[in-house]
Amino acid sequence: MRADPGPPRSSQSGQATMEFALMMPFFALMLLAVVQVGLLVRARVLVTHAAREAVRSAAVGVSDGEVRSAAIAAADLDPRRLAVSVRRVDGKATVQLLYAEPTDVPLVGPLVGDVVFEARATMRLE
Repeated sequence: MRADPGPPRSSQSGQATMEFALMMPFFALMLLAVVQVGLLVRARVLVTHAAREAVRSAAVGVSDGEVRSAAIAAADLDPRRLAVSVRRVDGKATVQLLYAEPTDVPLVGPLVGDVVFEARATMRLE
């Protein structure tokens, strides 16, 4: 007795494997791009939060160095990439932050380069 050989084999038996192999780098690149965008959104939120915390410190009259320290402590940002500007004019404190977020995700990061985020917050002096 012979086993049933099944349907006849065609010349396209490895086609799905080849299509997958050809498309996999594209899907991997898209996944890495999504990860990079997520990291950039996170950095944007952190810079905004840091500016708000820093202006709260500036509004109570602490020194510019302490305002910078408050911005650094408020967010998980690299202090070497953070520029803090403090102005106190007409009874208002304004803090401006500039942060250069590195794009470190493999394959995608070198294509984009560093992204600079700016956040500004103003509060009445106490």
